Amino acid sequence: MEIINWTGIVESLLFAAGDEGLSLKQISSVLEVDEQIAEDIIQNLQAEYENKNRGISIVELAGTFQLATKKENASYLKKLVEAPSNSSLSQAALETLAIIAYKQPITRLEIEEIRGVKTERPLQTLMSKVLIKEVGRSEGTGRAYLYGTTKEFLESFGLKSLEELPPLPEKFEEDFVQEEADLFFEKFQETMGSNG
Repeated sequence: MEIINWTGIVESLLFAAGDEGLSLKQISSVLEVDEQIAEDIIQNLQAEYENKNRGISIVELAGTFQLATKKENASYLKKLVEAPSNSSLSQAALETLAIIAYKQPITRLEIEEIRGVKTERPLQTLMSKVLIKEVGRSEGTGRAYLYGTTKEFLESFGLKSLEELPPLPEKFEEDFVQEEADLFFEKFQETMGSNG
């Protein structure tokens, strides 16, 4: 009989959920076990993280469990975020930025539904470059962060307001999103080139 690695499964689920987190009910539903059993599995995993000298832990926030970095490593994480990096944005970051600009306020999950891929790294990049920010929390389970653009975003693209963004066609085509991302990329490269 196959032995199920419950803690490994829960770890994978929490990693995949990212900053949205998962409620006890969601975890027990996916595992198809009683909530008490799901809670025991989470507690075992929490103990593993605490007992071993690991860099992450499991925290419970607003009724959801999520993976988080340990506070004692904060100074190193700060260095990573503040490290000077190439001013250009990746295609993934540009696509994410275009979606946020047109659809804000928007959650990470909604961005991922449009892009069809994970968006945590592009969001971190855009936050570190102060082109986007958290603008609130969504209603409902998990209260996911909502993202929107910043004043720096407008300045980077030479816009006075979001009303100056080119209008989207009525049918929101994937090709158009790609085209808009390419336009953002060209404009951003020009702006950063002239600033740097």
